[in-house]
Amino acid sequence: MIERQWKGTAHLSEADRYVAHLLEETFPQLKKIPGFSKATILRRETPAGVEFQVVTVWESLEAVKKFAGEGYDEAVVPEVVREMMVDYDETVVHYEIVREVHHA
Repeated sequence: MIERQWKGTAHLSEADRYVAHLLEETFPQLKKIPGFSKATILRRETPAGVEFQVVTVWESLEAVKKFAGEGYDEAVVPEVVREMMVDYDETVVHYEIVREVHHA
């Protein structure tokens, strides 16, 4: 399993709109991609705005490529999202999930 992490900071006034965009636009599209497993939205307020960490989990790098293409280390940030952001990472980080521990 592969975890893909991306970070961006939204204008305070755009934070709720960004979450809505993820839930209504982005995540429904991800669910259609074979190999997509799950997504998590993390947020915290900062002096610059609302920082988001978006974490997606995929079965393999091949599955990630179905979403992001061959340049899969580049962030996929639609123009509508760019307009909501104060700042955002132009690249993403991928990690191999070695082990997960869950409460019994």
